[in-house]
Amino acid sequence: MDNIHDLQEVTHHHEFDREAGRKEVIRVTVILSVITLIELALGFWLMYIDGEFFRLLIKGVICVLMLAKAFYIVAYFMHLKHELRNMIMTIVVPLLLFVWFLIAFLYDGNSYKNLKNTYDPYHYEQSKTKAEKPAHGGGETKDAKKEGSVE
Repeated sequence: MDNIHDLQEVTHHHEFDREAGRKEVIRVTVILSVITLIELALGFWLMYIDGEFFRLLIKGVICVLMLAKAFYIVAYFMHLKHELRNMIMTIVVPLLLFVWFLIAFLYDGNSYKNLKNTYDPYHYEQSKTKAEKPAHGGGETKDAKKEGSVE
């Protein structure tokens, strides 16, 4: 019976440094903001580039930056950076399968569009014609305005 009194409870207390956590959140927010600004600048610059190679290169860079932002958001704001590896894999593997799923459907949709343009000349002709711009005032006539107004 004397052995029961000799046992001591062992507890671990982890200190949480609020200032370090705050600095980490501010740092990640600044990184995400800078990446977003770079993406926006590249997107606006993309409108003025004529070369197909450079357009594809910029689009690729934007995709890589988007993946970097997704990593930071998942790692820090979903708190996966500090989780066990198995927990991370239960989220990352289905996410990668979902990304593959999206790519496959986009590729299949583009293939369908190209085949439809190849074998249906009417559809190809309609896809190349541009709609006329409406007249000043959004294309509404005076009669249409009178019908919709409550007077």
